[in-house]
Amino acid sequence: MIIERAISEAHKILKNRGIKSAKLDSEILLSQAIRKDRTFIILNSDYVLKKYYLNFYKDLINKRSNGMPVSYITGIKSFWNYEFIIDNNVLIPRPDTEMIVQEVLNYTKNKKKLRVLDIGTGSGCIILSILKEKKDFHGIGIDLSKKCIDLAKINRNKLNIKNRVKFLKSDIDNFNYGKYDLIISNPPYIKHFDLKYLDKDVVNFEPLLALDGGIDGLSEIRKVIKKSSELIKRNGKLIIEFGFNQKNEVKKILQKKGFYINEVLRDFAKNDRCIVCTKLY
Repeated sequence: MIIERAISEAHKILKNRGIKSAKLDSEILLSQAIRKDRTFIILNSDYVLKKYYLNFYKDLINKRSNGMPVSYITGIKSFWNYEFIIDNNVLIPRPDTEMIVQEVLNYTKNKKKLRVLDIGTGSGCIILSILKEKKDFHGIGIDLSKKCIDLAKINRNKLNIKNRVKFLKSDIDNFNYGKYDLIISNPPYIKHFDLKYLDKDVVNFEPLLALDGGIDGLSEIRKVIKKSSELIKRNGKLIIEFGFNQKNEVKKILQKKGFYINEVLRDFAKNDRCIVCTKLY
């Protein structure tokens, strides 16, 4: 079977399962199956696929048709300027979360040798992206999940910044190591009873530990802010992501803990998504 026909058949299968990105997913998964980039696929539509690669491709399409996200199938996700190894033990990095990296770079343009803490590090994509851009920064990433920590270490080694970042398995409530110039976090913030309304690709495959923010969606955010107020240096920055309708509640929690709100950032859908704030006292 030639590439053009294989993609056409896969596209139909995925489209019939209601997958909006059916064409793109078909191309990405064929790239994965034959270990060639998408440019090769586009320029060689009449290339004949060997039976082994075709069967492998069909297996990948079957996984996608059953809802498994492409990033979990390929084991790779691009974030910022880098590619990260991921699996279903970590949340898939979102483009919206890249704003945290951008804001850190904006606020630390003339800063050197800062200490950074990433709370709920997952794959390590946020802190590792920052440290790749800021060569004299050092950091620590913590997470409840040992599997997350193991994966973050793999990404750390892949990006060759082993000597500037440590990844530790720890609950934020019990973490008391050091003081930090900058703390970043993308904590769980979905209300527990709203989880069932998430896309099936998300709720059926991504780790609930990284999504479930408790009854009101703010339980983990409160923990992060409370501990950050203890671990951050005076005039240090906290950048935290939150749910689209949680801005006012998060601002109140921050202000009670001595933070000044510098800026509220919006995501690509123009929803409030991230707060930058400064520890005053």
